[in-house]
Amino acid sequence: MSSMNFSSSKQTIKPPQRGIFPLDHDSECKPFMEKYISCLKEEHDKHHLCRDLSKEYLQCRMDRKLMASEDLEKLGYSEEAKVESAVEYDKSKEKEGFVAGKHVDGRIKWWFQR
Repeated sequence: MSSMNFSSSKQTIKPPQRGIFPLDHDSECKPFMEKYISCLKEEHDKHHLCRDLSKEYLQCRMDRKLMASEDLEKLGYSEEAKVESAVEYDKSKEKEGFVAGKHVDGRIKWWFQR
């Protein structure tokens, strides 16, 4: 029979890093959220193109005490964190027939087979 260790010390539970925020039951910020979601759909989920709308949505939540007020620069909205031109991967290797793992020569042996 295995022995179980029951510690007499209490476990401490840490709250989430940003805390818990209430839901927007009164739909106060729903127009901002809808604009942001529609932008994401239009831009094929390229969130850096909808950055200003997400910033407005977070600001709305902070103004209405639906989340803790915090400097937006700390949340990633500083000018140095801004994405100027993101290039999407064009999958050119895959179009040419590249398959991951096929370039490995020979059979790979497990550590216990060596």
